[in-house]
Amino acid sequence: MAGMRGRQTVRDMFLSMAVIGIVVAVIYVFIPHDDTPAPVKAVDYRVELVTARRAAPYPVLAPAGLAQTWKATSVSYQRQNDDAWHLGYLDPDGQYVAVEQSTAPAKKFVAEVSHQAEDTGETQQVAGEAWQRWKGPKYDALARTEGDATTVVTGTASYERLAEMAEALEAGKEAGAGTGAGAGADGGSGAER
Repeated sequence: MAGMRGRQTVRDMFLSMAVIGIVVAVIYVFIPHDDTPAPVKAVDYRVELVTARRAAPYPVLAPAGLAQTWKATSVSYQRQNDDAWHLGYLDPDGQYVAVEQSTAPAKKFVAEVSHQAEDTGETQQVAGEAWQRWKGPKYDALARTEGDATTVVTGTASYERLAEMAEALEAGKEAGAGTGAGAGADGGSGAER
């Protein structure tokens, strides 16, 4: 009798688990699921830009005149880290583009911010200036050293988009810092990972 009762308890436990599993499966099927990622929020980088321009020993660059479809997504200035300026964007195609500046040794800095891209030995003319082209497994980059500072425009975007960003860069106090793109010399807004 006791053996029979033990088997019934085990059987009842399995039946209960099966019923619970079915209920969970039904609930999962009928509850809507949204697998789309949350939209990236734009950042307003005006304060950081003003701070960096006051503190950095080089002209800090930010884009002006980009289309509204560019979105600024990250910003930082780290004085203790070779005066590193970072401004990240999403381009109109949803690809990442970053503006990186620093007084760190150029070769090391470019390789670091471009995730180990390598110098191709080629240059690209952007707004009358020669930029070195770097190619990498993750990011490509355009890099330029002027004085003690190196400027890198890097990301997952095409060289055309990187050049578009490089061409929009300005050192002026009114260069388009803002939440969206389209910032110009009139203090409008600008757009970044």
